[in-house]
Amino acid sequence: MAPLEIAVFICRSDNYAVLLHDGETGRTLAIDAPDADAITAELERRGWQLTDIFTTHHHKDHVEGNLPLKARYDCRIVGPVEEALVIPGLDLAVGEGDELEFAGRPVAVFETPGHTAGHICYHFAGEKLLFTADTLFAMGCGRLFERPASDMWQSLSKLVTLPDDTEIYFGHEYTLANGCFALSVDPDNPVLKERVEAVAALREAGEYTAPTTLGLEKKTNPFLRVADPAIRAHLSMETATDADVFGEMRRQKDSF
Repeated sequence: MAPLEIAVFICRSDNYAVLLHDGETGRTLAIDAPDADAITAELERRGWQLTDIFTTHHHKDHVEGNLPLKARYDCRIVGPVEEALVIPGLDLAVGEGDELEFAGRPVAVFETPGHTAGHICYHFAGEKLLFTADTLFAMGCGRLFERPASDMWQSLSKLVTLPDDTEIYFGHEYTLANGCFALSVDPDNPVLKERVEAVAALREAGEYTAPTTLGLEKKTNPFLRVADPAIRAHLSMETATDADVFGEMRRQKDSF
């Protein structure tokens, strides 16, 4: 089986659009649909026909293209069962433990509440690909709108058990801002310092920072490093629970 072709590009102001294409079957998948016009233009440029949209959560900047793309391509729209009533054009609702298929490849569904109540992520184990949208970012995590910090911590704890070489595609280009916050709570981390410098150079050159890898996130993302003694000491939370350390960092990030 030939590898999937992956196209990543920015639309709206900072949303990532991601297309996966299987050359053997001709199937093409969009992870979320932030902007129908931008996605259509990329599909036409590449000569691909959209067959599927895998929706992660109900926020407008992730679903606004659902109905126009469905009208144009008659594509299947999959989305979270906990948000089934508010996902435009939904054909199939899925949740924790469900397994989808895309071009002969199994796709596992993880429920990751936190950013929204029903947010889900999609994992292509054979390809070592994980699509996290607004749950896990490069050096960051999603703002908590509909669920408490403890729920988001449990969601991230689920994802961090995947192999370190898992490639992670996230929903927004927030990486430099996330890195600056990470340095504020983990200032003596040499790997983090080097990464933020590299990210600054990428952004200065107009380059994207997606994808990342889980291994790199475990070294540089403070929201996955709540057990680190240096971070706990910096926050004066040496004896706190992991969930409480996570919640304090998320609170500080909200006003950073």
